[in-house]
Amino acid sequence: MSEWQVVGVIIALVGLVGAIVAPLLRLNSAITKLTLTVDRLVRDMDEQHRRSHDAHEKLWDHQNEQDEKLVNHEIRITKLENHHREAPGGEQSAH
Repeated sequence: MSEWQVVGVIIALVGLVGAIVAPLLRLNSAITKLTLTVDRLVRDMDEQHRRSHDAHEKLWDHQNEQDEKLVNHEIRITKLENHHREAPGGEQSAH
């Protein structure tokens, strides 16, 4: 094998290595960026889930308070209606 053939083989090998290494480096960079992006999305989703849960708890608490008030009002209305029926001169009609 002559010197020029050896040089040609070396150049071909360097070109082959360059053709393989350059895309691998770009792929590695892209994978790193995607990993960081996915990690950020997971953190954002966890935070959104926490805020959503907190908001739902506030809504449920408020709904429970409203339910208690409604029951209290129903009891008071029933007592007033019964008192009105039992009072002298009160209507005795059944609704």
